[in-house]
Amino acid sequence: MTGTDLAGHRDAVGSRPVPTLEVVVPVHNEEADLEGSVERLVRYLDTLPFTYRVTIADNASTDATPLVAHRLAHRYGTVGVVHLALKGRGRALRQVWSASPSPVLAYMDVDLSTDLNALLPLVAPLLTGHSDVAIGTRLRHGAWVQRGARREVISRCYNLLLRGTLRARFSDAQCGFKAVRRQVAVELLPWVRDDAWFFDTELLVIAERAGLRIHEVAVDWVDDPDSRVDVVQTAAEDLRGIVRVGWSLLRGEVPLSALREQLGRTRRDGVAGSLRAQSLIFALIGVASTVAYGGLYLCLRQVLAAQAANAAALLVTAVMNTSANRRMTFGISTPDHRWRHHAQALLVLGAGLLATSTALSEVDRLAGPGHPLTEIAVLTVANLLVTVVRFAAMRVWIFRGARRAAPSRQPEPSVPLSAPLAQDQA
Repeated sequence: MTGTDLAGHRDAVGSRPVPTLEVVVPVHNEEADLEGSVERLVRYLDTLPFTYRVTIADNASTDATPLVAHRLAHRYGTVGVVHLALKGRGRALRQVWSASPSPVLAYMDVDLSTDLNALLPLVAPLLTGHSDVAIGTRLRHGAWVQRGARREVISRCYNLLLRGTLRARFSDAQCGFKAVRRQVAVELLPWVRDDAWFFDTELLVIAERAGLRIHEVAVDWVDDPDSRVDVVQTAAEDLRGIVRVGWSLLRGEVPLSALREQLGRTRRDGVAGSLRAQSLIFALIGVASTVAYGGLYLCLRQVLAAQAANAAALLVTAVMNTSANRRMTFGISTPDHRWRHHAQALLVLGAGLLATSTALSEVDRLAGPGHPLTEIAVLTVANLLVTVVRFAAMRVWIFRGARRAAPSRQPEPSVPLSAPLAQDQA
């Protein structure tokens, strides 16, 4: 067959052109649909103004899928096959993307639920260097979606949960239609731990936290009635993934600062995120801190007087609260000004200590000493009032001028769509 190639992209030895785009199609026991879907995909890709490669990633199929895949690879010079011993969409994408020399990497589900006309708008911003990651979305204005109410509700709830817990700003984490620049994939994949369905979400969250630009394309999407995805099991795994990634980000296990320096596009100063998003995350951290404070106070109250137990519990949980809000609510992952932030928070703690100590004194005056549960109830109310003051102080004073990103990088040479085309005999 005859195709086209954007000039200048060649493999390590310079002997043959490197496809500009590699599209991965992960499959598991898809002998019935694989051939028709790949033929349709190849026909569409032949119309694009650059070379491509389709890689069928066979995830431990037990039917005739490998035979069909090899038959397609024999028929089309632009189709290849990779076999994996274990299942997992994320595992397949990790293996193929890590080994690919193509400047733009993409994947799509084998059922081709997404209209292929969205593929060029998906990869074009990556080819030009405008964006770093691109996703198809079924939840933006302009998308046309045909699927059952159950899947629609689950999808929307899941993405709302991502916004509330991980501060995600992308609209659709799980649409099986995504692309990424190779340089970005090389840097991010080592930090993506999931090998199954949560792979997409984890990659997008890390990319967003690293300051990368995520391009969204509203797609036409028709649900596959023969889909064998276990929605309940997948949802449970995704929830576990959200908890794991949130904890990982809180502990600083992903080197976001280094990734920003390597890949991030701009320097962004000041507090990140909207007031609504920050308020929600701050409230969740506040609830956890209040519970921890209550438990610690009750334990310390067994050996200390009320005022001493209150001061100790307040100090410990205030330090934990500041660290959590610094990273999760205000998005500061670098060590810059960390001790100054804690010192400022301790000044705010003084106001909290004054309020709670006054509340304890009133409890002792009205009910007498020795009523821990009554003390906890009054202290909880006092702490809620202090929490409002703490949030305002963090937003307008402590973290107001905090820098969140490294200096902008020089973008790698892009692949202009208008570059001269050279004919390549496939």
